[in-house]
Amino acid sequence: MAIFDDEPRKPTAQHVVGQDLSLLSVGDLAERIAQLKAELARLEAELKSRDATKNAAEALFKRG
Repeated sequence: MAIFDDEPRKPTAQHVVGQDLSLLSVGDLAERIAQLKAELARLEAELKSRDATKNAAEALFKRG
């Protein structure tokens, strides 16, 4: 973690589907899993939000 704002931040590694995992450490793998779980939760929340919007729109048009 940077102590001062002007210190460069360590870039977070991006996971690429199908990439060679043999060069990653156990810690790197655990970090990737945590990142992917967080991303999955974000995607599921967005999907739920869009489903709710779609259902509300369908209900509105069914009334008319």
